[in-house]
Amino acid sequence: MFSEELEKIDWDETTAAIYAKTDADVRRALSKSHLDVQDFMALISPAAEPYLEQMAQLSYKYTRERFGNTMSMFVPLYITNSCTNSCIYCGFHISNPMKRTILTEEEIVNEYKAIKKLAPFENLLLVTGENPAKAGVPYIARALDLAKPYFSNLKIEVMPLTAEEYRELTHHGMNGVICFQETYHKANYKIYHPRGMKSKFEWRVNGFDRMGQAGVHSIGMGVLIGLEKEWRTDVTMMAYHLRYLQKHYWKTKYSFNFPRMRPSENGGFQPNVIMSDRELAQVTFATRIFDHDVDISYSTRESADFRNHMARLGVTTMSAESKTEPGGYYSYPQTLEQFHVSDERTAKEVTQALKSLGIEPVWKDWDQSFDAVNCQEHAAAATV
Repeated sequence: MFSEELEKIDWDETTAAIYAKTDADVRRALSKSHLDVQDFMALISPAAEPYLEQMAQLSYKYTRERFGNTMSMFVPLYITNSCTNSCIYCGFHISNPMKRTILTEEEIVNEYKAIKKLAPFENLLLVTGENPAKAGVPYIARALDLAKPYFSNLKIEVMPLTAEEYRELTHHGMNGVICFQETYHKANYKIYHPRGMKSKFEWRVNGFDRMGQAGVHSIGMGVLIGLEKEWRTDVTMMAYHLRYLQKHYWKTKYSFNFPRMRPSENGGFQPNVIMSDRELAQVTFATRIFDHDVDISYSTRESADFRNHMARLGVTTMSAESKTEPGGYYSYPQTLEQFHVSDERTAKEVTQALKSLGIEPVWKDWDQSFDAVNCQEHAAAATV
């Protein structure tokens, strides 16, 4: 399990190593075609800041070679904000006196129909709070079953599950899981997550192993930028985690997310660091140069202008017209959001902007169908 590997990596020593990277380290990393985590550390270090334009060019080159002029489009649907955790930075935390919503089957289907009217979305991400008793695996499985007539590619962002539960959900059409570790700083993790199942650091960080063991087709990873002052150390730990997963579960696709926290306007949790657009661009370029195949996703947390700028320089997946409240597309459009959306353009407006940049929005993920055909061909060949 990765928690055992993580014990071997010292947080403070890693931080010091990042800030000790030199101009020569950066140039060496930029000259290599296959990078290790030490090279990644050089590219996200302050020493790499003068090389941002060169990094952007390399990121553009590798993105176009691997993904072409395409952008995979998805839409998230929150089906419940019921949660038993006490994450101090989240609007859904259990102590917040807000109305809790668990969508009924009828309401879920109404949301699906409303989404399909926005754009030809085929990639759906189902999102829940963490309340296994009221909205656990049977509830998620039913939501997946109801989605199949409307969407061809189904992912979930829910509480960490057992390998058996992940495997069960694959039988209901689920082929991808997104899970944000939030932070890899074990001691501070407990401060941000004082109670609930999410307070169990090892259970969460080892959830990615359980996804791999279950044969999940696509795994999305992320740290919440703003929890830790040293965001560079957190993303380095995620790079270590990616290499570990690729070694042990090599048939799986992986994606990176860098959600940035925004300062709260109501006196709530304030981020410990504010990552600038330039820094987000740097870590995006560094990630693409580090791994040419990893999917890099930007949500509507980011502004329209910034998403447009980065669309050709490393980003390969985007959401559009997102609602971050349960039933936000049809049933309950005015309920409390989990986070504020910065890019408020419609899906059609995002599509037009991408096409003006020479990028073709892709609404359907063909990988699973392609894999299924390959499996059938291999099976047929084996019987000959």
